[in-house]
Amino acid sequence: MKSLREISWLRPEIICLAFFSVFMHLAIINNLEYHRDELLYFSLGMHPAAGYASVPPLIGWIAWLMQNIFGYSVFAVRIFPALLGGALIMLSAALAKELGGSRYASFLSALGLLISICFMRTFTLFQPVHVEVFLWTLIIYMIIRYINTQNDNFFIAFGILSGLALLNKYLAGILLTGLVVIIPFTSYRGVLGKKMFWIGIGAGFLVFLPNLAWQVAKGLPVFNHIGELYDTQLVHMDYSLFLSEQLLMPFAGTILTVAGIVFLLLGGKMKRFRFLGFLSVFIITGLMLLKGKGYYTLGIFPLLIVSGAVFYDNQLRRNIIRAALPLILVLLTLPLVPMGLPVFKTDGLIDYFNTLDRKYGIDVGRRFEDGSIHSLPQDYADMLGWEEMTNLASMAYNVAGDRSSAFIYCENYGQAGAITVIGKKYGLPEAVSFNESFQYWAPLQFNPDIKSMIYINDEPGEDVKALFGKISLVGRVSNPDAREYGTAVFLCEEPVVSFNGFWKESRRNMQVIDRDFFLTDNNYLH
Repeated sequence: MKSLREISWLRPEIICLAFFSVFMHLAIINNLEYHRDELLYFSLGMHPAAGYASVPPLIGWIAWLMQNIFGYSVFAVRIFPALLGGALIMLSAALAKELGGSRYASFLSALGLLISICFMRTFTLFQPVHVEVFLWTLIIYMIIRYINTQNDNFFIAFGILSGLALLNKYLAGILLTGLVVIIPFTSYRGVLGKKMFWIGIGAGFLVFLPNLAWQVAKGLPVFNHIGELYDTQLVHMDYSLFLSEQLLMPFAGTILTVAGIVFLLLGGKMKRFRFLGFLSVFIITGLMLLKGKGYYTLGIFPLLIVSGAVFYDNQLRRNIIRAALPLILVLLTLPLVPMGLPVFKTDGLIDYFNTLDRKYGIDVGRRFEDGSIHSLPQDYADMLGWEEMTNLASMAYNVAGDRSSAFIYCENYGQAGAITVIGKKYGLPEAVSFNESFQYWAPLQFNPDIKSMIYINDEPGEDVKALFGKISLVGRVSNPDAREYGTAVFLCEEPVVSFNGFWKESRRNMQVIDRDFFLTDNNYLH
């Protein structure tokens, strides 16, 4: 077992940067509210399973763990990504050493990650992306450790980590596909004949098997999700936007990423690791051709940042220049920190982005997935309005009469997640919705039959109006900068026919998932 003194990359400056990263992400958690996607992913933790509608199960398992340790606060949601960001800082320093870098390269790698705008945003939010970036980097680290040590035990670690990466996001498949395509054309093709390599592959398969079995049993819902993504979001992507985002996401860190990929492909000292450069090109090109979102490539960015740090470590000889580069990275980043971290509250962020537009004509970050421009970036707009909406729902629920015959229906997963997560402090039941994974937990019927429904949507549909004799508007989300601006909360009472009959017909018309996926009890009701 190595002592800390023997771990040459684990220097005080690396530890300080890791701790600063954790502090930086936790210090701003209350400037805005929960993010829409965080509310979904944290809700998954209340229903641990082998799979979900749009993601594999790992993020739900992590959410379950965080809930049982910390509860349901914003801190409980954000602590895990913050800690993992600190761990990635230290992992990058170790990676730099394995690539032949000195203490300077380890420091520059850690700093390069810390100042990258994409790193700031990724490790702020509880989403599968932060786990993906860490696991991809750890997989690459294990590959490089094998090359440097020829220790076959690293195949086992590689396999298990690959299985975990697939349990986190299926996007890990492109990383593994790239390795399968590229390795046979390298001097490392001999690993394909090693017994330990195939044992590692088998270990990874066993780790991923529960979700694979779940997907097959449920009719491969992942393909429905991919189709929906292409229809609603990826249709707006184009090659020029994708490539520009590869340069903009790290911002000042691009000084390292561009140098890193060139160094991997052309640098004489990187000959043993050149295939990782081709792997990076394969991933970036493949995702561009598939019209993926720009951030889908983030898993490969720590490698490129570290490779760039090793490049400058080799090229910069004068101490004054070596000292100047980290300072330049920091100075270039400081004015744009609010793009990566919500370091101000809402009004301050709006003023910041308005100033960028008014003085410099820069609207970067404020363009939503549909191409429209707003007062705040989409991620920030998705972190507003939830507390107000949940409070309105609580007001409605408290006057609904018999709570055993009342429930809360939400049209989208953000609304349902808000009721389910934020609603804990109000004593609200879990929301019912047919959107996203909430469809798995919707009841077959209500017992007793429903007398009151809190309905959250823009406006009640004609079917709802026909069902209830009394519909009262409780309130609307009033923040114009929130994506949920105008979302209404209605209290629907006095059903004119049996609600269970209406519910059964609605489920049939919605053509939601197979009946076996639903819970047959209604213990979500208080």
